[in-house]
Amino acid sequence: MFEFAWWWVWFALPLPLLFFILPPRERSQSAPLRMPLLLPGEALPTGKAGRSRLLFYTGLLTWLCLITAAARPQWLGEPISIPNEGREMMLAVDLSGSMKIEDMDVNGRQVNRLTMIKSVLDDFIARRVGDRLGLILFADTAYLQAPLTYDRETVARLLDETVIGLVGEQTAIGDAIGLAVKRFKQRDETNNVVILLTDGQNTAGNITPQQAKELAVESGATLYTIGVGADKMLVRSFFGSRQVNPSQELDENMLTDLAESTGGQYFRARNTEELNTIYHTLDELEPIEGEARKMRPRTALFYYPLALALLLSIIPPLSYSARGLWFLFSSRRRETHK
Repeated sequence: MFEFAWWWVWFALPLPLLFFILPPRERSQSAPLRMPLLLPGEALPTGKAGRSRLLFYTGLLTWLCLITAAARPQWLGEPISIPNEGREMMLAVDLSGSMKIEDMDVNGRQVNRLTMIKSVLDDFIARRVGDRLGLILFADTAYLQAPLTYDRETVARLLDETVIGLVGEQTAIGDAIGLAVKRFKQRDETNNVVILLTDGQNTAGNITPQQAKELAVESGATLYTIGVGADKMLVRSFFGSRQVNPSQELDENMLTDLAESTGGQYFRARNTEELNTIYHTLDELEPIEGEARKMRPRTALFYYPLALALLLSIIPPLSYSARGLWFLFSSRRRETHK
């Protein structure tokens, strides 16, 4: 459907009539400024009647186009239903030095833990239609990389651009949870969910995990904690290969307590398949249905009349310049034939 957003601008359409209604200004007694002729003895043909008519019609059309553009013409598409599930989800991703350990497999390739998280989270974020997502990165401290937003593509891109060691080498789990809880808007009709991915224990920060848990309980946020890292890994050395546990520093008791105290759950992600299963489980979180919302996509059309007005505004000077050049060319040809 076509409409004008600012239809009242059309009331300005008769304004040019004021030039005909108002009394003419008194002429000055001083001599007018005269321009020298292009050639001695020759005068530029005026064609005042034709030129005045051209100026009048082009000016009228230009004014009409400007008014049309100022009225903001737009095309309204068909109504589209928008999911309104009322869920706010903050992702907290560990960037500490231990995330460099290459004990994960993605498509048959050995990668570090952060690379695996990125590959799986990308699909998880794409499925969050109707949810407001945010992103927190933490190591020595925690900082907000993306506030809560419906723009899932931006959140996914910001996650993909993260690098290990960006904010240090340690792990501030308490700070990450505290910052996530602080960023939630306190609304009764939403589910406030924090998904925390880490491979270690709390070794830094200004807030302890216990304090962060109390903040989460008080605010009504639900924590889902995910411990990332394999249980077994072969390490090759000069003396041969030996099997080690690369996740021995993972504090599963603390992560379990954080989750269960807030009504959430602790998950263990030893590989890509387990992490995928965890995300599908998180998909089943019960959303809170809000009122149905609909929107109509708007396509702005003002630039069409605006471009036409610009084109019309240059027609009179171009026409006058063309007449002058033609007169100059004709005069020189006449002089040449004399």
